[in-house]
Amino acid sequence: MTHANAGGLPFQTIGIVGCGLLGCSIAAALRSRRFPGSIVGCGRPGKNLDTALGRKLIDRAESDLGQAAAVCDLIVVCTPVDRIVEDIRIAAGRARPGTLITDVGSVKRFVCEAAGELPAGITFIGSHPIAGSEKQGCAHADSDLFEGRVCVLTPRPTSPREKVVSLTSFWQSLGMSVVEMSPEAHDRALARTSHVPHLVAAALAATLALENRSLTGGGFQDTTRIAGGDPQLWSAIFLSNAGEVTAGLRAVVSRLEELRSAIERGDKGRLEELLKVAKQNRDGLGPASKGAAAP
Repeated sequence: MTHANAGGLPFQTIGIVGCGLLGCSIAAALRSRRFPGSIVGCGRPGKNLDTALGRKLIDRAESDLGQAAAVCDLIVVCTPVDRIVEDIRIAAGRARPGTLITDVGSVKRFVCEAAGELPAGITFIGSHPIAGSEKQGCAHADSDLFEGRVCVLTPRPTSPREKVVSLTSFWQSLGMSVVEMSPEAHDRALARTSHVPHLVAAALAATLALENRSLTGGGFQDTTRIAGGDPQLWSAIFLSNAGEVTAGLRAVVSRLEELRSAIERGDKGRLEELLKVAKQNRDGLGPASKGAAAP
């Protein structure tokens, strides 16, 4: 596989805040694509930071976010959505003028609104790399996690265009294609393509009786795979995008009711019609792509 090259990025030191799966996968992707600068990993002391250092994914480990931010010109916040805003503000308070801050959260409106006004010379632009896994931790970091995937940027109308261009180049250097959306449009779309599917998978998994576990096959396991994600992390995502998630759930419940009604009536024609629409939509996605939407 031919990889994009991170050698020409306009950053000398990149800070990764939160050295879990996504943060360490970003570091691994930068390493494999020959980023010539320094990578600072920031997080709680423990297994993830130790693994990141041991695998040489980062050059330096910091437990103090302010100290890490002070030496970086790009800061990527990879913490859970209910911590992102606080981390952005802490980093911005210690960062040097000219520093660009982004995040990887799968909810954008509340982050972009809550980040508010930052110190002069500090720019925040929201990002959502649509890649991930139900697995957790730096031990599962994958340098190709972002290859061939889409990253959504949610700049404000006042965001400096040169910063948007630099951030676009960053994600492209990891193998991603980049699109720009408003935070509101992003959250509306991701509720339906990521958040609601996770809830549906969780609901299905929750109905499994203990005595039936040995009878599950690939269909059940494929359908419920993403229900293996971290409950605390995903609860924060659902609550942060509550309005769009509940609207998406209503649409799914409505379609389930249509299916239930067709079966109760013995209406084979309507049942086939509903299943045909579902098949056409699924077939239109093409081959299955790896990963799940990231938190």
